[in-house]
Amino acid sequence: MTSRERILTALEHREPDRIPFDLGSTGVTGIHIIAYRRLRNYLGLGPSVEALYDTIQQLALVEEDMIARLAIDARPVTRRRPPACIIEGTECFSFCDEWQVWWQMPKDQGWYFDIMSNPLHDANSMEDIEKFSWPDFNEPERFEGLAEELKEIVEEKKAVVVAQDICPGFTETAARLLGLEKFLTGLILEPNLVCAVMDKIIEIKKQYWQYMLKEGRGYIDIVQQAEDLGTQYSLLISPELYRKFIKPRQKELYEFIKGLAPVKILFHSCGAIKELIPDLIEVGIDILNPIQVSALGMEDTATLKREFGEEISFWGGGIDTQFVLPYGKPQEIRDEVRRRIDDLAPGGGFVFATVHNIQPEVPPHNIMIMWETLCDYGRY
Repeated sequence: MTSRERILTALEHREPDRIPFDLGSTGVTGIHIIAYRRLRNYLGLGPSVEALYDTIQQLALVEEDMIARLAIDARPVTRRRPPACIIEGTECFSFCDEWQVWWQMPKDQGWYFDIMSNPLHDANSMEDIEKFSWPDFNEPERFEGLAEELKEIVEEKKAVVVAQDICPGFTETAARLLGLEKFLTGLILEPNLVCAVMDKIIEIKKQYWQYMLKEGRGYIDIVQQAEDLGTQYSLLISPELYRKFIKPRQKELYEFIKGLAPVKILFHSCGAIKELIPDLIEVGIDILNPIQVSALGMEDTATLKREFGEEISFWGGGIDTQFVLPYGKPQEIRDEVRRRIDDLAPGGGFVFATVHNIQPEVPPHNIMIMWETLCDYGRY
């Protein structure tokens, strides 16, 4: 099977020749640039061009020689944005993104960029929301070369395309603009203001996807969406608030996207979200990413497969990235990979990926033990 056939077969809840494998097709199934350098050196692949897929998370853009070496089945299409203009200071690097959010990363042992300011933190009225300098993602230059890039991935490399959004979910982006505290308390105290911000973000997303899916029709198989709804032990907001303010907007956006092209929605949320999985199915997600197996209620992957595996596919959950992958002994890594395959692979509906991005401290030999176990144990 080609990579594209393999993934599409799995997403149709049928068993392909082997379990598909993803590393780097999304901003939540990637690898930190430091871990990537070490892995390339370990595999003898030589120096990297060190292009970044995601500046904030410092994720590597996985190169073709690594894709070939690890038989990776999915490819990303990035958010089609200009590179960040990084400012180098005495102690840190910083930049301002297209949403006017400032980010900063320490020079000394800095692994990621963190938010330093929220441009709508002091917004108190609808007028403040309207006069904000909202970004425009529809400039034609953003899409130059897109059709050729997609054609190469699908027709020549025979891989599946995962198309990225212009930003994280509308809730996370609203929290970046307003500040997390203002966003969360605002759902109760100022819902009209918070909803106005979310609706503006959704409007911008719709404009982007209208252009992107027109240009990429016939080549884009999967559209990634995200709303981080869980913490390690609970939901981030109550089910009642989610169903009142978030769920209807998800349904609106996902129906709009699917009305533009026959794509599948790959939805990402970390955390303890089992309670909301039926709601996510209702709003139209086709694929759930990941399964954070270290979060409360998410560790029993066999039960998740039994309860939801006929309605959605699972992309991720192949190995815990908080404890097992970075710190586990070889046999612990092998046992974890085998357990998740046993639970999630039968009948298809499973793409193997780590629970989240591979972090800088993960030893390359641990990554390869994971991968070799998948190769040995992941055939149907």
